[in-house]
Amino acid sequence: MSQDALSLLRALNWLSPTQPALSPVLLDWLMEEDSMTRRFEQHCQRVTVQPVREGFINASELTDELTLLPNDERYWLREIILFGDDEPWLAGRTLVPESTLNGPEAMLQQLGTRPLGRYLFSSSTLSRDFIEPGKVDDLWGRRSRLRLSGKPLLLTELFLPASPLYRDRG
Repeated sequence: MSQDALSLLRALNWLSPTQPALSPVLLDWLMEEDSMTRRFEQHCQRVTVQPVREGFINASELTDELTLLPNDERYWLREIILFGDDEPWLAGRTLVPESTLNGPEAMLQQLGTRPLGRYLFSSSTLSRDFIEPGKVDDLWGRRSRLRLSGKPLLLTELFLPASPLYRDRG
């Protein structure tokens, strides 16, 4: 399941937020500015993370993501499945240029089973450049470029079929 979800995540087709298929309820989820972890916690008793892949990759392993990040030799990659009450709700992919990983941001390499949102949204230096919605098959996703102390990272999220995003659509 996790490898299939991550393959779909990498296949997302990016859309404009004004795309007609994006209903107000869907946009409310996809354009969420706050922590998705926090939002998920409103829909379940417990949010957990299962890391699938963590480690450095070379720039040659990136696709169009490379155009959204500084040109570094290596990038820290973290791919996870986030669960709400043991149901897989989200596949996540975080790419962090090696140049971002100095100072407190080095902690991004030690998250383990801790949700990224718990780390990011506890920082007073967090800002977001953009949120871009996407779709693959019948699943929705989004990607965001975030900055910690002005240093970028790219977060891509795919909402899996059990996610509350699909229940909320009515």
